[in-house]
Amino acid sequence: MDIVKIENVVATSSMEAKLDLKEISRVLDGSEYDPEIFPGLVYRMTSPKTSILLFGSGKVVCTGGKTVDDAKAGINKVKEQLQDNGIETAEELEVTVQNLVATCDIGAVLDLNMTAISLGLERVEYEPEQFPGLVYRVKDSCAVLLLFCSGKIVCTGGKNIKDLEDAVESTKKELRMAGLIRS
Repeated sequence: MDIVKIENVVATSSMEAKLDLKEISRVLDGSEYDPEIFPGLVYRMTSPKTSILLFGSGKVVCTGGKTVDDAKAGINKVKEQLQDNGIETAEELEVTVQNLVATCDIGAVLDLNMTAISLGLERVEYEPEQFPGLVYRVKDSCAVLLLFCSGKIVCTGGKNIKDLEDAVESTKKELRMAGLIRS
């Protein structure tokens, strides 16, 4: 199996309390809050290396983690920082993975015109004048793959790594059956 490497984890949670983002921007050093530009507070962390978006409703979005554990740790670290500064939050947070973005290399050059035809035009978007990759919506999967002629693939839409690995393997099987790649 080709190694599917997670590049980004997007996870969400809720502090289960309304948040005063103006006050939070004063206590979280380096946070950015300009409601005229974006309705949420942006807090970039270095450990774990993630970006946290906090909204007045109490909703939290974490992006940039390389693992699910990074995303959970980032959200929980912000919760602890808020609590340490007297800001009320839920004691335990339920963190939900919304999307994984991963990459892999199938080790073969792809003819994207033939690939588009072989994978079925109803599940493919390929406009090389607009974008150099082929967008493939994998059958019976939530995954979407961006295939490039170099053999590199960007995988998105999965909620766990197995979703993405399965999508890559089933796509490789289709490509092998069409004679577009070898084992």
